[in-house]
Amino acid sequence: MCGIVGFTGRQSAAPVLLEGLKKLEYRGYDSAGIACEQKGTISVSKVSGRIANLCEKTENGRLVPGCSGIGHTRWATHGAPTDINAHPHVSNDGRFSVVHNGIIENYMELRKELTARGYQFQSETDTEVIVHLIEMYYKGNLKDAVMKATSRLEGSYALGIMCSDCPGTLFAVREASPLILGIGVGENFFASDVTALVAYTRNAIYLDDGEFAELTADDMTVFDCTGTPIHKPVSRITWSIEAAEKGGYEHFMLKEIMEQPRAVKSAIAPRIQDDRVHLDDFEFTADELRDIRKIVITACGSAYYAGCAGRYAIEKLCRIPVTVELASELRYNDPQIDEHTLLIVLSQSGETADTIAAMRECQARGAKSLAIVNVVGSTIAKLADHTMYTWAGPEIAVATTKGYTTQLTVLYLFALYAAEKLDLISSESYHKLIDALETLPKMMQQVLDMNPALPKMAKKYNSKGSVFYIGRNTDYAVALEGALKMKEISYIHAEAYAAGELKHGTIALIDEGQPVIALCCNEQIAEKTMNNIIEVKARGAKVLAVARKGNRAILSHADDVIYIPKVEPLFSAAVEIVPLQLLAYYVAKDNGCDIDKPKNLAKSVTVE
Repeated sequence: MCGIVGFTGRQSAAPVLLEGLKKLEYRGYDSAGIACEQKGTISVSKVSGRIANLCEKTENGRLVPGCSGIGHTRWATHGAPTDINAHPHVSNDGRFSVVHNGIIENYMELRKELTARGYQFQSETDTEVIVHLIEMYYKGNLKDAVMKATSRLEGSYALGIMCSDCPGTLFAVREASPLILGIGVGENFFASDVTALVAYTRNAIYLDDGEFAELTADDMTVFDCTGTPIHKPVSRITWSIEAAEKGGYEHFMLKEIMEQPRAVKSAIAPRIQDDRVHLDDFEFTADELRDIRKIVITACGSAYYAGCAGRYAIEKLCRIPVTVELASELRYNDPQIDEHTLLIVLSQSGETADTIAAMRECQARGAKSLAIVNVVGSTIAKLADHTMYTWAGPEIAVATTKGYTTQLTVLYLFALYAAEKLDLISSESYHKLIDALETLPKMMQQVLDMNPALPKMAKKYNSKGSVFYIGRNTDYAVALEGALKMKEISYIHAEAYAAGELKHGTIALIDEGQPVIALCCNEQIAEKTMNNIIEVKARGAKVLAVARKGNRAILSHADDVIYIPKVEPLFSAAVEIVPLQLLAYYVAKDNGCDIDKPKNLAKSVTVE
């Protein structure tokens, strides 16, 4: 959830670290700091609040000299977001400094031991035990001290380590938390995310759990957990820094909403060849698919809601029971999963801690796994038996938009692929749905073009109390994600309810003027949903409906209507979420919220 960055080279490190931290802001944070080494001295500067505060305090890095250094953005877990608790942390003797992303689960035990040995703690964090352990084990060999210290740690960590006795040398360590090495000319880097690297290099090495690296300006060596040097392949970062910039939009979130037609096309186009769905570099045989008795989709947050929406297409086309499970619950549920289960794992970052844990639990019980992720080389991608990338490109805003729609699109592709393999779909229906999939980007663009009144509607349906979302079937699945978007970025309480459940208690919450967003795009049950609209209107609600173009009846019941084009009902969810994303965006903008970096949230949740 935090972000770390490291640099060693021949130029001043602090400006490079500050720029890298700015690229990691989207991950969520509440404090930041840097440490640089020069002439055997480590200088540290850290602040609570935004990186802009750190830039001001250090005069854009000028006051923190040195050509090697480490930086950190912190999202508080242990201890309040204060200057003292901010990273980097420094050893009692001042020779070592550490930044850390993750959680050390046995830190209290280690803290008691270190305190008994005379080490003094300045912060409330779990991280500070690491720097004191390194000091304790250091006997002149930094590599040995790092190995001994990390062997004592339980939990997840990506570490950046420097020592004043080893000028120009950094160590980077990974265990269950993402860490990437960047290879330059006369300079080398590490970071939590490639967004911090692409301005300086396109050559990257993805560390695996248990691996660590020693970096100098001219050399980089990767070791396994025993300290043995190993060869790691160099990956090429294919997208440019411009892809991670706002490109003239006021916020990254708005840019990423507008990018969805392109992103969905990128997910679809390579996988439809000769009018058929092809998976990436693998395939399922018909016998393998017939051996599947159950499909379990697991994820967290918006990825979970993408699974809820995609489930309908998989069940309808493949006739295999599908359950969608929150990863944070599944990992503790003693799930009924075996070798006849296909586990579909959704994650934008591929590093979501709960999802990784649930995945490992299910694999241990024999499940085959298919990962749908955006980040190449991520932990989930490596753990899975098969991986399909969403190809959404970098997503910087904390609240996902194109991440969600591309995950949903890939689920649609899988459903079509499996249905044909199982011989459960006629050739006519198959090709009709292929055509419908290929038109999704066009349909999404039409939504963006045909609803210019959304900013005005946002003002009308902005609420100081609650906003309720209702829908049935796929519309209900979309309502869940629509409500989450409103909560995440506008800080308004928003809840989604299955429209058919209103009379079972929820309708008691409807008062005069209560905003209700009613999704009415599923034509098979549109009349039922319109009856629910009538029910809430009779109790004083003001209703904003989302309906398919041509639905004139809705105008008699709803106060306002957002129209989407006539899209294949099976794939409608990917289109109808778009105006709800925009609605949440404009409400948040009216409320003056920090849209790209909502309070208390992080982009990649790498701790439990």
